Amino acid sequence: MGLTRKRMLGLMGATAAGSVTASLSSSAAQAAAARGTAAAFTESHVIHRDVCVIGGGSAGTYTATRLGDLGKSVVLVEAKDRLGGHTETYHDPVTGGTVDIGVIVFEDDPLVHRHFGRFGIDLVPVGGFGTTNRYVDFRTGRAVDYTPPVPAALPTYFELISRYGPIDTVFNLPDPVPQDLVASFADFVDKYDLDSVVPLIFNYGQGLGDFLDLPAAYTINNFGLGVVRNILSGSFITTAAHDNSLLYERATTHLGDDVLLESQVLRVDRSAGEVRVLVATPDGARLIRAKKLVVTIPPLLRGFAGFDLDAVERSLFGQFVSGAYYTGVVRLSGVPEGVSLENVAPETPYNLPPLPGLYQVSPTGIPGLYNVKYGSPAPLPADRVRRNIRADIERVAAAGTYPVKFEDLEVFASHTPFELHVAPAAIARGFYGKLHGLQGRNRTYYTGAAFHSHNSTRIWNGIEGLLPSIAA
Repeated sequence: MGLTRKRMLGLMGATAAGSVTASLSSSAAQAAAARGTAAAFTESHVIHRDVCVIGGGSAGTYTATRLGDLGKSVVLVEAKDRLGGHTETYHDPVTGGTVDIGVIVFEDDPLVHRHFGRFGIDLVPVGGFGTTNRYVDFRTGRAVDYTPPVPAALPTYFELISRYGPIDTVFNLPDPVPQDLVASFADFVDKYDLDSVVPLIFNYGQGLGDFLDLPAAYTINNFGLGVVRNILSGSFITTAAHDNSLLYERATTHLGDDVLLESQVLRVDRSAGEVRVLVATPDGARLIRAKKLVVTIPPLLRGFAGFDLDAVERSLFGQFVSGAYYTGVVRLSGVPEGVSLENVAPETPYNLPPLPGLYQVSPTGIPGLYNVKYGSPAPLPADRVRRNIRADIERVAAAGTYPVKFEDLEVFASHTPFELHVAPAAIARGFYGKLHGLQGRNRTYYTGAAFHSHNSTRIWNGIEGLLPSIAA
């Protein structure tokens, strides 16, 4: 159960006015707690750490774990009741089988093997379920006569993006920013004759939205050197248990009392001497006093309520715009065994389906259960996406393509906000150089997908570059 705003205010008020602040008058204690001052808390309700990490997804969990390795004391604050962020796993109550519905694959990288290995989790090459793709226009439900092109230009693409360096690990761009990165990815494709790789990038880069219209820097960041290297070598890996959430379950145990789940940050005050973070937890309000702060949540202004952002931080974060990505597991009947339904459009460039819409409906390896992926250039209400998923699938039956029967949406997850981006003009003016100039400012470091890539392997590699400064 999460913390509602009413409960957070109640916790904060009770902490300030009650047992923990008996030495202060009620009104003075409430005012002190609202300011996040140490005077409002007895020592038992103050948490002293070297580093406070906000956000317990891929970036936050890795950062907290590695800082512990470096001898630093850490507290990790997470709003949900679990660590893992976009890494989610569905456990089928009927068969006991598992389906990873968020993060599914990892690059075959020494760092990945080390990170999973420390928690005793075996990794294996990614294998399919022997599926056969059938192409459907989900707007009509009709089958489409389509054969995807062989991505013959992939080696050329790899060579081209190599000139920009590892911007899929640290999303920092050359100065001045090359025009190729500011121009749309459609222009980049046309200029270098890369048509054959577009459908592959679309299907891998789910959540990018209308990626042909975005500046090419975003596609190259997402479909970058690490990803292409693993595609060319066929070396992607996943957990042997087909349960990527095991990593975060074991990390939670490893971190123990240093993890505050179902906890909301109410206020952040950063000074020359320390960082103070006021947090509402299920056990009451706590004041964290730390030497440094690591922020891993998406850097959108609406997520920083209560933070003492300065003018530079506010200006940069205010330029981000979010895309949207949704995933889940549906129970269906009427789809031939081993058939995956992939969304294509018969009349669009590269036959890419217009978004918002489904990317695909694919078998999970558990009879009757199918993984669904849905994308949108901008966030949508979750209930609307749920309805759209069902309507798109039922349209296939109405068109007579397959006698599909939608039985249930077993699990649904919104991975929104997703793929934060800024305007081309901002990129040309050096936005990402300024963004990375924030590292260490106000005793604060930033990490996560917006600073690295929507790719756990790339995020972890990028954090390794930040750790010496955070731990110093």
